[in-house]
Amino acid sequence: MSNAEAEPVAVRCGALVDDRQQTEVPRVDVISARDVPLGGPRAMTVRRTLPHRERTLIGAWCFADHYGPDYVAATGGMDLPPHPHTGLQTVTWLFAGEAEHRDSLGSHALVRPGEMNLMTSGYGIAHAEVSTPRTTVVHGVQLWVALPEEHRNTERDFRHHVPEPLRVDGAEIRVFLGSIAGETSPVRTFTPLLGAEVILAPGVTVTLAVETAFEHGVLVDSGKVRVADTLLHPAELGYVHPGIDALTLVNESDGPARTILLGGTPFDEEIVMWWNFVGRSHGDIVRAREDWEASTERFGVVEGYPGGRLPAPALPNAVVRPRRNPPRR
Repeated sequence: MSNAEAEPVAVRCGALVDDRQQTEVPRVDVISARDVPLGGPRAMTVRRTLPHRERTLIGAWCFADHYGPDYVAATGGMDLPPHPHTGLQTVTWLFAGEAEHRDSLGSHALVRPGEMNLMTSGYGIAHAEVSTPRTTVVHGVQLWVALPEEHRNTERDFRHHVPEPLRVDGAEIRVFLGSIAGETSPVRTFTPLLGAEVILAPGVTVTLAVETAFEHGVLVDSGKVRVADTLLHPAELGYVHPGIDALTLVNESDGPARTILLGGTPFDEEIVMWWNFVGRSHGDIVRAREDWEASTERFGVVEGYPGGRLPAPALPNAVVRPRRNPPRR
């Protein structure tokens, strides 16, 4: 998915301060979403929790948009023309609906609930995403992963993965990246990561063993979920500090609760994000925008989309300044 804001904010993300303190009860910071309209008056509005002024990354997860239920008859659904990406991987995960993906590798794939589309941009790729004609409701998340310096210019790639559901103590888990509860995704990542959908039956408590070195994020889609001493409501993201070896989720709702569980080792590189680009400097962003606007070979061509490309917004008038996660206490 594109970040289709008309005036995207430039973000420079710094390395985190090392923290080796072990805690018995996880410390959870609540990150509230902000509404971001994508496009014109009939466009979808997404709830964005990353990047946020309180936290810019969780592991290498650098972007999290949560959208829907979005009724296609009212908004027109998802229609993102060909647009570019650099220095990242995109993850599309749906709760409802169906989306069609096309990219400049020649990939053409559908994604449905319980399935993952993962695209690796490397030095540059372009893609388009459109909800299919039979879709009445669009509902899901769009996530980005920052590629580390060693791999940020890697080859373009696309993977479609359908994880098998795993049932643990009244929870249904689908692991789309990394490992948890004995289940491991076969899809390659370039830093240690975790990505999973966790659905909790009413009143259920589940405790999952987690990597002590990971920081985690629990994004609530539906229901009310308690993490340690903190109750999370829909569209809130709970940031769980590193130093724990188990994570307990409690559904305090009368109905099912659905969450997206993210994790990873703290990302120790400084990155710059603007529009659909992740780089290491303001100059990286300028060059990527120029290459896209000039239709160079860097991003390739998306075949099969019935329309034109998405133009890049104007660059900010100032050089991007560092924006860091707060030091961990």
